[in-house]
Amino acid sequence: MHRTLALGLTAFFLASPTIAAERTVTLAVDNMTCVTCPYIVEQALSAVPGVTDVEVSFESATAVVTFDDAAADPAALMAATTNAGFPSRPVSGSEG
Repeated sequence: MHRTLALGLTAFFLASPTIAAERTVTLAVDNMTCVTCPYIVEQALSAVPGVTDVEVSFESATAVVTFDDAAADPAALMAATTNAGFPSRPVSGSEG
């Protein structure tokens, strides 16, 4: 009986989809020197699988990114901006 229950529970958890959560992180973005730079940063972040929303501010040199944490993470977001020529880092306390 216990073995059957254990196998049933194992099958249930393996068949269940991973519970993903929507997260938002604010990135401080370097090297944005002109008004077209935010567009490039936005495009780079939007191309990351799992990203659902991006707002880039030239004035504050930040990007606020909403993403599915089952498909993306801050490291992938930072890699995307860095590969586009705009290194970034999370603003302290910005993850939610």
